[in-house]
Amino acid sequence: MIYRLLADGVVVVHGLFVAFVILGAFLALRWRWLVWLHVPAAIWGVLIEYAGWICPLTPLENSLRAHAGEAAYSGDFIQHYLLGALYPRGLARTTQYVLGSIALLVNVVAYALLMRRRNDKRE
Repeated sequence: MIYRLLADGVVVVHGLFVAFVILGAFLALRWRWLVWLHVPAAIWGVLIEYAGWICPLTPLENSLRAHAGEAAYSGDFIQHYLLGALYPRGLARTTQYVLGSIALLVNVVAYALLMRRRNDKRE
């Protein structure tokens, strides 16, 4: 039972991390110190998508599920939890490029707003 709860906890943390990668720059508009946490997280998230890597949280979750006697899944977190819910099966590697580009674009826009606010305050 404990392994299942730990695996579920990893899923929650993983989901929050993905949300932070995509939307964290907007939080940094309010709390500037978050930039120091968000920029490395965003770089990591975009690299994972562009390079086709598997985030270390995915094997950790699978290992915990195996210890709990549950079936692990193949692929990565996004394929298993998000793509299945958002997109039909069988989408190619191009999907990862699109997701990485969306994350990158959202963050570029948010940081452009942050820089603009910063420059406006200096004037």
